[in-house]
Amino acid sequence: MKISVGGDHAGFPLKGKVVSVIKGLGHEVVDYGCFDETPIDFPDITQTVCESVLDGKADRALLVCGTGVGASIAANKIPGIRASVCHDIYSAHQCVEHDDVNVMCVGAQIVGHKIVEELIESFLNATFSTSEEFRRRVKKLSEMEVMYSQKLLTNQK
Repeated sequence: MKISVGGDHAGFPLKGKVVSVIKGLGHEVVDYGCFDETPIDFPDITQTVCESVLDGKADRALLVCGTGVGASIAANKIPGIRASVCHDIYSAHQCVEHDDVNVMCVGAQIVGHKIVEELIESFLNATFSTSEEFRRRVKKLSEMEVMYSQKLLTNQK
């Protein structure tokens, strides 16, 4: 798989490890930065990384910020992106299997190098379930995106 990676300055200390682990699992990595601890706003890097998934330049993405929460909030504002904060192994695979998550967010201030290895492996090895109940629910999520986007546009006129 091709995996896009990005993070803000708070995620920078862990991002190198993330890139290394993904490559070590045999995946291709596209690193969108940041490349040092110079402050950068997480919505900016999140947007760039998520656009790569939407444009088909990556199959999935991994975002690293301080807690993973900000990146997850920003990513979930983008229609077509389903992002989850994952700090435990079960969530890292279950979010893909049940919710077709395409962006995993982790917090450099929350997880260390060993845990992030297991999170990444679990996330990248997971596949979306063929079970009708999960497919139906994810379809409803997509319908909600459309409905609320249209509602927002209508309210702006």
